[in-house]
Amino acid sequence: MNFTLHQLQVFLEVVKQESITKAAENMHMTQPATSIQLKNFQQQFDYQLTEVIGRKLYITDFGKSIAKIANDIVIESEKLKYKTKEFGAEIAGKLKMSSVSTGKYLIPYFLKGFLDQYSSVELELDVTNKSLVVQSLKNNEIDFALVSVSPSDLQLEEEILMENKLYLVGNQPSLNDNRHYIYREKGSATRAAMDHYLSSKKVQKKMELTSNEAVKQALIAGLGYSIIPLIGIRNEIKHKELHIIPQEGLPITTNWRLVWLKQKKFSPTAEAFLNYIKNNKRQIIDENFYWIKEII
Repeated sequence: MNFTLHQLQVFLEVVKQESITKAAENMHMTQPATSIQLKNFQQQFDYQLTEVIGRKLYITDFGKSIAKIANDIVIESEKLKYKTKEFGAEIAGKLKMSSVSTGKYLIPYFLKGFLDQYSSVELELDVTNKSLVVQSLKNNEIDFALVSVSPSDLQLEEEILMENKLYLVGNQPSLNDNRHYIYREKGSATRAAMDHYLSSKKVQKKMELTSNEAVKQALIAGLGYSIIPLIGIRNEIKHKELHIIPQEGLPITTNWRLVWLKQKKFSPTAEAFLNYIKNNKRQIIDENFYWIKEII
């Protein structure tokens, strides 16, 4: 066999996206160039890695088995890239993380000091919905995930970071029964909390939006009310664009937590980051999230 590391990377991206076009976009390649790399890799094998049915690309069982091996090779090649620096006692390598969308208001503050201290570390952070975060954990594609509610179907370990409080919010300080309740999409932890709280109440008008920012802008525009995390609306509360509406049973309180697969074999970089979080999280919270107590 005579394949290249680049061919492995292209093949893995095609497997992940189940699309040559999307793989090309993500790898900043042209579609013809991606197709050629995939074709050259395919020529190494007697069995098909992919097949096209009705214009949709599918990964064969053989292709899936090769993808697992290819992924291991790519991971080991990345370790080689940083081995010299690690041998010299310098932390270097990739830190791979995934965060639920609301976590974007939190995770940068827990990363900054670590990245300042270890300038050779490369961060790979995916901010997405909870279902994709969980899938990344299941596939062992990341070192850590940031969530507010741990998935129950995985064996995980965790480090609690700080409280996550959810309040009923609108652009006026009181309720108006004629307005909609604005929900996040199904699968979101915020949506689950809102569904649970409103399950015993009569809610006739509903609106569903697919991001925290979309919900926030709809609230500011006066389209309705939503139960959302306080952490994402600091400026809007400060400038009185949004108001917390006191209600019995609120706030809903969960915890932001860093989670990882049980028995996960950490790279030196991932281990250094976890130690940094354990040693510095209290200071990070005090310096960056003091305003939460002032608002509530």
